Amino acid sequence: MTSIQWSDGAPIYRQLKDRVIAMMLDGVLKPGDALPSVRQVAAEYQLNPITVSRAYQELADEALVEKRRGLGMFVTEEAAKKLLTSERERFLQDEWPAVAERINRLGLSTEELLRQGGAK
Repeated sequence: MTSIQWSDGAPIYRQLKDRVIAMMLDGVLKPGDALPSVRQVAAEYQLNPITVSRAYQELADEALVEKRRGLGMFVTEEAAKKLLTSERERFLQDEWPAVAERINRLGLSTEELLRQGGAK
């Protein structure tokens, strides 16, 4: 894993879970990849192993990772597709309305946004 800056805005287990999800979406963790062990993450980030376990358990509950007895936790084959679908839905429902409102408030046109945003 990479360096993580913890914030006071959310529980650490949630922040850790979000970081693992971001790594999956970015392709850093691919289907079949092993997650670092609970002990390894706890030691590296000076966390309670229960905190790490809780983050990993939520990922398992959402079928994003699977436990392999004696081997650890592994990214599932369908994790990326599930995440992309749910993150797109969350963005459109939770974040986009505020972004669209700000765009309208600032009077920005689609052309300006595409030109400035380096659209693909």
